[in-house]
Amino acid sequence: MTAWSNGPYRRRILLFVVAAVLVLGVSLLDGCARDDEDGGARSTRRTTITIGTFGVFGYKQAGLYSEYERLHPGVTIKETVIDRNEAYYPQLLTHLAAGSGLADIQAMEVANVHELATARGDLFEDLSRAKGVHRDDWLSWKWAQATTPDGRTIGLGTDIGPIAVCYRKDLFRRAGLPTDREAVGRLWAGDWRRYLEAGRAYRSRAPAGTVFTDSAAGLYNAAVHGYPERYYDRGGRPRYRNGPAVRASWDLATRAARDGLTARLKQFEKPWDQAYANGRFATVACPPWMLGYIKEKSGPAGRGQWDVAAAPRPANWGGSFIGVPRAARHRAAATELAVWLTAPAQQAKLFERQAGIPSTPASYAMPEVRDARNPYFGDAPIGRIFTEAARHVPTLFFGPREQQIGLAFTEVGIPQVEQQGRSPRDGWRAAQREIENAVDE
Repeated sequence: MTAWSNGPYRRRILLFVVAAVLVLGVSLLDGCARDDEDGGARSTRRTTITIGTFGVFGYKQAGLYSEYERLHPGVTIKETVIDRNEAYYPQLLTHLAAGSGLADIQAMEVANVHELATARGDLFEDLSRAKGVHRDDWLSWKWAQATTPDGRTIGLGTDIGPIAVCYRKDLFRRAGLPTDREAVGRLWAGDWRRYLEAGRAYRSRAPAGTVFTDSAAGLYNAAVHGYPERYYDRGGRPRYRNGPAVRASWDLATRAARDGLTARLKQFEKPWDQAYANGRFATVACPPWMLGYIKEKSGPAGRGQWDVAAAPRPANWGGSFIGVPRAARHRAAATELAVWLTAPAQQAKLFERQAGIPSTPASYAMPEVRDARNPYFGDAPIGRIFTEAARHVPTLFFGPREQQIGLAFTEVGIPQVEQQGRSPRDGWRAAQREIENAVDE
C-alpha cells in the first residue's frame, strides 16, 4: 500500500478515535453531573429537588425548606403548588401514566392515597425501606393508609385532621348553655345525636339571627369520618349504598337541616366566609387546619369569642402524605428530604408554626405540641385536645373514587335537602346517581 493511499485511511481512523473519545468524555461528564446532582461526594453543583403540592402544606411558610437548605448547602428546594386537590390529582395521574412531568416529591391527599397504593403503588418508591424511617414513628392507622397490599409504603404521613368542635362562647352564654370547654364537651360526649340535642336547646333560646351550626355537609363529614368502614368495607366491597356509617351520617345531617339547626351554607364559599364575620352560627366541626381559616374570616371581633371543645366521637377529616415517584429525577435526594420533612421533630415545628397536627405520636410529647395553646380561641389547649382525639381515631378503610363518592353526598345530595327543601329520600337518590356516574367513569 502506497503512502498516498494510506494517508486518508489514517486520517479516517484518527477522526474516528477522536470522535469516540469525545463521545466517551461527554458520557462521563454527564454521568458525573448526574452523580453530582444526586449528592455525590465530588459535587460542586447544586441539586434542585422539586416538590409538587396542593393547598398549603406549610413547609415553606414554616421555614423548613430554608432550614434543610442550610443543613445541605448543595440543595435547593423548588415547590410547585396547585390550589385545590380536585385539579392537582388528575394531573398527578396523567404524569404517573406518562412517566414524565413528575416532581421529585409528590403530595397525596388522604382520599386518594388508597387508590394510588392499590392501583399505582409500583410507580412509587417503597419508603418503608428508606434510611431513617421507622414504622412505629407514625400512628398505625396513618401508616396503613399508604401501604400497598404487598406491604410497600408509597407515602410518609404528614399532618392529620382529628375533629373537634369550635364554638362561640358569647352565643352559647346568651342561649343559656355552658361556656367552659370541658362542660361543653360533656353536652355531646359519645354521640353526634347528642350534638343535635344541644342544638335544639340552643335553638329554643338562640340570639336573633343565629343558628346552631354552619352546614349539614360539614356535620356529615365530621360524623362519617369516625367510622372505620364508610364507603368500602375492609374487604374492598362498596358500602356507599346501604352501609351503616353512611346511613347514620346522612340521617344526622339531614335531620339537622330539617330541624332548622344549620345556616344552610356551603363550606368554603363566600357566604360561609361572611357568616363567620357576622357571627351567624354558634358551632362548626373543626379539624386543626380549619382554625386558621376561622381566625381569618371571623376577624378581630371573633378573638376570645371562639373556643374549642372535644367532638362527640374521635374522627379524622383530612391529612396528607408525600411520596417519591420512581420516575423522579433525584430519587435518592428526594427520599432523604421526604424522610426529614416528616420526622417527628419537623412535624412538631410545623404544628407550632402552621397548626398542622402531626401524624407522629413522638411529636406529641414535644413542647411545641404538648404545651400549644391558641390565644385567638380563648387560649384553648389545642395540642392536648387534638392529639387526644388523634390517638383514638379508628383505622379508616379506603376504596377507589373515595373523594368523588364523598362529594356526591356533600355537594349534591345534602344541598338538595338543606338548600332546596327536597326530601331526604330525593337527596339520597340524587347522591347515588352521582356516585354511579363517578365510579363508572
